[in-house]
Amino acid sequence: MKIALAQINPTVGDLAGNRRLAQEAAEQAASAGADCVVLPELALTGYPPMDLLERDRFVDDQLAELDELAKTSRRITIVIGAVTRTERARPKAIENSAVVLAEGRRHAARAKTLLPTYDVFDEQRYFARSDDWSPVEVPGLDLRLGLAVCEDTWFHTRPYPIDPVAELTARGAGIILNPSASPWHVGKAAERRAMLAEVALRHERPVVFVNQVGGNDELIFDGGSCVIDACGTVHAAMPLFETGIAICEIPSGPGTPLEAVEDPSEIEQLERGLVLGIRDYFLKQNLPPGAVVGLSGGIDSAVTAHLAVEALGAERVAGIAMPGPFSSEHSIEDALVLGERLGIEVRRAEIGPVYEAYLEIFASLFGRQDDYGLTQQNIQSRIRGAILMACSNQENRLVLATGNKSELSMGYCTLYGDTVGGLAVLGDVYKGDVYALARHANRKTERIPRNTIEKPPSAELAAGQLDQDDLPPYEILDAILRQAIEGGRSRASIVPPEGVSEEVALAIVKRLDRNEYKRRQTPLVLRTSKKAFGAGRRLPIVHRYEG
Repeated sequence: MKIALAQINPTVGDLAGNRRLAQEAAEQAASAGADCVVLPELALTGYPPMDLLERDRFVDDQLAELDELAKTSRRITIVIGAVTRTERARPKAIENSAVVLAEGRRHAARAKTLLPTYDVFDEQRYFARSDDWSPVEVPGLDLRLGLAVCEDTWFHTRPYPIDPVAELTARGAGIILNPSASPWHVGKAAERRAMLAEVALRHERPVVFVNQVGGNDELIFDGGSCVIDACGTVHAAMPLFETGIAICEIPSGPGTPLEAVEDPSEIEQLERGLVLGIRDYFLKQNLPPGAVVGLSGGIDSAVTAHLAVEALGAERVAGIAMPGPFSSEHSIEDALVLGERLGIEVRRAEIGPVYEAYLEIFASLFGRQDDYGLTQQNIQSRIRGAILMACSNQENRLVLATGNKSELSMGYCTLYGDTVGGLAVLGDVYKGDVYALARHANRKTERIPRNTIEKPPSAELAAGQLDQDDLPPYEILDAILRQAIEGGRSRASIVPPEGVSEEVALAIVKRLDRNEYKRRQTPLVLRTSKKAFGAGRRLPIVHRYEG
């Protein structure tokens, strides 16, 4: 059987547009001589549709597009993820299904069994689970199709009571088709292939995995669709972060494997994933004319601007340098040089006069003082945030926040200052990885000034201020935060890096918890790790647990 893998980029809620993408892919596959084309999970609604599923016409409108798509199945069998209705379960009367379209109509559908409700997933909120694991027979295809939607192949990664693939193969499925919407994090593609190879080998069936590409809100999807034979060998693997069609002859037994699949390096994956997330956030919302970034001369704003240019083009990115009373000359120069090298417009706005006016207001409110401490420092950041939002209002640009995960973890940011914006590009990127992104950006030519990378990081809100006056060295901070956030370790189980005391580690984790209130008020964070700030990490702001 010759099968086509259609790695498309759906937009949530663009029902007609997504149907056209599916239709074009099916027609292309038919012209290439494929017998069947497989498309991603919930390809017509886009993933995740969330509470759009509760709007009264949404599912009906999607089913109408499904029937329109079915006309194309006169040329080729289509397997696509879609929402279907069921009379079996109330009040959850819809299912997340793999639908087989053949001979111009809906031929069969099999719903998802394992409905994930962890991290960013909340499928039990919407869908009824399946208890039908019968294979699907399609005229003209020589294998009985076992339809397992996304999580259904991940049975062994969590304590699920049912193994859908085992149920399908026990009933005679000759091949497992796995339409998926599997969100990306760095290293996810290799993790998936290893899991799918284990499934194929355990059940002695070929597995066809088809994943979507693109950004939807904070989630980024990397594609990485593949075909694995019954011996667990990869026979086709599609590129990461790219749409496209791949045609593969399903091997009836052990065949000639691909050479070892080589994914991009982790830092290249990180750059490409963030670029895709930015691009689709703008593209899918039709956001004109582009982005604005506050340029401080520091590493975070430089990397954010670089990624924005890669995603949108230099002509759609503006930078604003906003020197204040404690800004160093080299930082101002670094910001201007960065703009020149990236090819973006950079405007300069001196915040000194506004800052001095605030000091007079503080004197009238709090009495005249030589130094108002943190109040005086933070007002500089808030002035800059107000200027960026003024640019957003006046020119209809989206402000890209520049804070990184290390600083957001510690609350080392100013509410209504450097946290303003519509998208937090680096909010799931630790400081050490921000430096790695900068070096990667300079792999061919120096886009980010060397001085920006080499100088000690500083918010420059007070004379002689350095980040490490308030924070541990970033290599120590990041090592502890990774244990606490991605590793889910309690305070007592954190293993401090060599030479670091338990007291320092405990203080970091305590400060992490104490600043949850700030993170709730930051922009949407693009997800690049297994545990990002946002929908996948839900902690109370008010709590007293210190374990």
